[in-house]
Amino acid sequence: MSFDYNSENKMIMKWLFETNAIKVADPESPFWYTSGTLGPYYINTHFLYGDQDSAESLLKLIEAAAADPLNMPGILVEEIMKQYNSNDIFHRLMDLIIEKLEEEKFDLISGGERRDFFFSIPAAVLMNKPHLTILKDMRTLFSSDNFQQTVWAKDTDLSGLRSIHIADLVTEASSYIRAWIPAIRSLNMKIDKTLAVVDRCQGGSAILAEQGIDLVTLTSINAELFDQAVNAGLMSLKQQEMVLEFADDPHAYMDNFFKSHPDFLSQQIAAGGKSAERARLCIEQGYGCK
Repeated sequence: MSFDYNSENKMIMKWLFETNAIKVADPESPFWYTSGTLGPYYINTHFLYGDQDSAESLLKLIEAAAADPLNMPGILVEEIMKQYNSNDIFHRLMDLIIEKLEEEKFDLISGGERRDFFFSIPAAVLMNKPHLTILKDMRTLFSSDNFQQTVWAKDTDLSGLRSIHIADLVTEASSYIRAWIPAIRSLNMKIDKTLAVVDRCQGGSAILAEQGIDLVTLTSINAELFDQAVNAGLMSLKQQEMVLEFADDPHAYMDNFFKSHPDFLSQQIAAGGKSAERARLCIEQGYGCK
């Protein structure tokens, strides 16, 4: 089955909002990011697994199974394929990923701990391809025979094989540069293409291109996506204005917000907890002081 690009993009956009994989803030109350900066939206691509509760449950399973790495891929396969067979959004999303992959040439699929596994593992099952599991510490596992056999990748010869890496999200490709690409190349394997469910359009594609890697995505976080969301009634025009202002210049967006909300930081500090911590970190970075 083939999909028209525009209808496919709209469908994925609706899934992003329906599962809260994208959550847009009230313009009067933007979200705190862990960096101590403010932003208008969160992206949790792994919520496309079906919903937040299911996604967080799988993350916990990944963390628990990581204590026994050689058995971890098999444990995850069983749980993920149950979700594929029972959740319509995740099922249809994975079918779109498979359609994209069918256009590419590769020998195996790789995915990095943790959120890549949501999409790389079922893709390997559905395409009957081996899977390279890349752990946080850059150790690698090789699973074959539909995950019936898993060994440490260093103990088998994978030289010359071509991997396509599947990621949940690309921002600035920092995980690729730090871990995924070096881990694959350390096994004398090739990587010249990667598929990400979502591209945040923050330079990751260009960084990957410098490494000789083409980026294929299902959708991008751009003005067109938010136009579609407004037209579908999934966000307001004021929310859209906030998102576009942030996209144009995040620092100017924050400066303008603090000028129009002079009591915001003091109220956040008074609230205590993480809000206070991030407000203080924000002030340390020079925001809200003018």
